[in-house]
Amino acid sequence: MAISPRSDATFSSQKSTPSESPRTKKFPVTEEEIFYMNCRAAYLTVFKSSLENIISKDQLYLALQHAGRNPSQKTINKYWTPQTAKLNFDDFCIILRKEKPTSKAELLKSFKQLDVNDDGCILHTDLYKFLTKRGEKMTREEVNAIINLTDVNADGKFDYIKFCKLYMTTNEQCLKTTLEKLEVDSKMRRHQFGNYIEGSPERDPSPVPKPSPKIIRKTDQETFSNKGDTRSSLLSATRKFKTSVSFTITMGANGNQNSKLTEPNLIKDWQYMQSKGCFFLEEDGEIISHQYRMQITQRSMVYLTIKPLNLSQVEGKPSPWLSVDTALYILKENESQANLQLVCFTELRNREVFGWTGELGPGIYWLIPSTTGCRLRKKIKPVTDEAQLVYRDETGKLFLTKEFKSTLSDIFEVIDLDGNGLLSLEEYNFFELRTSGEKCDEDAWAVCRENFDTKRNELTRQGFMDLNLMEANDREGDPCDLWVTLHSMGYNKALELTEACPFVIDIYAEKCKPKIKAVHMEACSGQLEKAICKSVLSNGDAKVMDGYENIIVHTYSCDTWITSVIENKSDEKVIIHINNELSKNCVNNRGLNVFAVEVGPKSTMVCQHVMPLNEQQEWIYYCIYSLIS
Repeated sequence: MAISPRSDATFSSQKSTPSESPRTKKFPVTEEEIFYMNCRAAYLTVFKSSLENIISKDQLYLALQHAGRNPSQKTINKYWTPQTAKLNFDDFCIILRKEKPTSKAELLKSFKQLDVNDDGCILHTDLYKFLTKRGEKMTREEVNAIINLTDVNADGKFDYIKFCKLYMTTNEQCLKTTLEKLEVDSKMRRHQFGNYIEGSPERDPSPVPKPSPKIIRKTDQETFSNKGDTRSSLLSATRKFKTSVSFTITMGANGNQNSKLTEPNLIKDWQYMQSKGCFFLEEDGEIISHQYRMQITQRSMVYLTIKPLNLSQVEGKPSPWLSVDTALYILKENESQANLQLVCFTELRNREVFGWTGELGPGIYWLIPSTTGCRLRKKIKPVTDEAQLVYRDETGKLFLTKEFKSTLSDIFEVIDLDGNGLLSLEEYNFFELRTSGEKCDEDAWAVCRENFDTKRNELTRQGFMDLNLMEANDREGDPCDLWVTLHSMGYNKALELTEACPFVIDIYAEKCKPKIKAVHMEACSGQLEKAICKSVLSNGDAKVMDGYENIIVHTYSCDTWITSVIENKSDEKVIIHINNELSKNCVNNRGLNVFAVEVGPKSTMVCQHVMPLNEQQEWIYYCIYSLIS
């Protein structure tokens, strides 16, 4: 299946480049257009349209924050005078031209004036006096919020070097979040309205902003920045972080502790069903997989397991993806597919097998596979040597290479979901949807059966090989289409399976014959995201943001991984800054130690999954969550 590439914007400090398209190749993006795009992204984070006006100081402050600025009250007052009723988007652009982002060097200089010992720290007593007694005064509560920021305070001292690093990272993440949102919105509009691309380089260059009559006018020689006012820089920076909470969890080495999952007694007498499937890593890092419906006809004890599928034929050399974590969420269908109730998930583990044992009543259940993404992720190392897929003999006849045949045999093993050694039309169509985006209808399947080896109207392994050889012959030996198939199935140019993880689900029921059927291949989000959030909220530890009782961080830990969920009960969206830099022997699914997430009003979201880099060693999860907006 051809995958539509999704290009993420590239961010470097305050400059960002829009995702590449045919238009951007023809018309190089100018600095002016980048500036305009950044302005618009920040504005649309606060407002639904760039035609809306800023009608309050608070809105102006928030929009400037999303643009990576941290204005003091003095700066806000310069642009919002007693005569100001509103500011438009063009006014906002003018302000951003004049209010340059605070640099790290300027911020460090501001703090250094209070560093009496020249050790990179400021005593809390000195910080308190400075912030509450001089210049633009802060309240006791605001200062306490700064002192309570766990990752930059210790032993009665404020570590301003760490704070500056945190501050600069947060600014970049704020800008990244706003640009990503603008990119998603733009893609949705292109999808809905055809080829119209808003703000494309074919239009005239970014319009010269026309300020509204009531904005303060200054000459180009005058400056609105507070670079000379170090106190204002300090105040605006310290007000960036409103509050924070931290979690510390020390986990033992897992190597010899994964024996909690045990098979029920007399399981050999239970009735059994199996199905295979696969996790696929998309171009944008999203993971998709098969999803299943399971039928239980009467109340019964059930034993469910999921594990990576080992395709290696070499003894003592297992498939490399066996280290990928797998889980299965079981949801009960009530009245309709839209009304699913979380029952449980495969929490217990024995080596690479994750499982659950319990009683299920009669009914339809959805089985949704999940992997954290900590170990199934994009590989950075490029492959230089491309494997040969086909060759011609001395007569010119085309053949598949031995290596390619072995790979096709493995693919056949993965897509043969019921494991009967044959491909049904339904099984083949999952493969077709994945590799070409289209289904094979009954007529095409009849032609397939006439031309290739089949048994009981299902395609054999040899028939599958011959089908791929026919495709190579149709292209006169050009392997281009074959490589599309291989890449879609997770293989690289060396025929290594690096961006997929096949798995197998085993179901045992004591009193009835369970039935399982693959029904979808979808992104591991939607129902799965809801199920994970509900599970973590029910079973995890919760910490409320100090002073913001509507913002709650939930953390769930098991022997294998840690998952955090952020719950926002407020009526406003919030931005949470996450810092994992003090964690030890850990890897998370986002691939970043420091990042920020936006949580919508009245919603929950999975923030991150964390696993040990080396399971044979102790790992320490130390994460700080800071509310910045």
